[in-house]
Amino acid sequence: MMDWEIMTDNGPDLSGDWDLDPAHTRIGFSAKHAMVANVRGAFNDVTGTLHADFEDTTNSTAEIVLKVASVDTRSSDRDDHLRSADFFDVEQWPDIVFHSTRIEEVGENALVVSGDLTIRDITKPLTIPIEFTGVQTDAFGALRAGFQGTRRIDRREFGLEWNMALDQGGWLVSEKITLEFEISAIKRVADEQAA
Repeated sequence: MMDWEIMTDNGPDLSGDWDLDPAHTRIGFSAKHAMVANVRGAFNDVTGTLHADFEDTTNSTAEIVLKVASVDTRSSDRDDHLRSADFFDVEQWPDIVFHSTRIEEVGENALVVSGDLTIRDITKPLTIPIEFTGVQTDAFGALRAGFQGTRRIDRREFGLEWNMALDQGGWLVSEKITLEFEISAIKRVADEQAA
């Protein structure tokens, strides 16, 4: 694992502006289906930015935008249902947006990202534990940083109420959803030239 202080003292300058690499970033979710199986999905259209200040992480910011129409659970019928008014209502609310309000370093390679999550025009505060997984210059000379984490939420808090009772008790779709973050960010070249 990389240590913040080692990286900032002896490695490349990580402070500056970064863009999420959609081809190597996965923002997904998992939920119980019929109380017996996990269904996983992701949003294939992801954009985001990170302003990193490794001297004082509280000055860092992050924004992520997910295009709801890009939801992919490997079932076109289920994806269409998730896009419908029963769930995300993509026609009325096409984006899911997260804006950070505070990023704190809480341990070696460990961050807590606090911010506002908006789904279906409902905004709620959310705190996400994130692990810094490392930094590397890729084969094309771009500086990449990796982050990952998970966080459970109650989907009903965001207006995602649809469900169906099962004959033997319980519900078709779990109310608790696990959000999954696997992020690859690329540092903007302009920042390196200005330094």
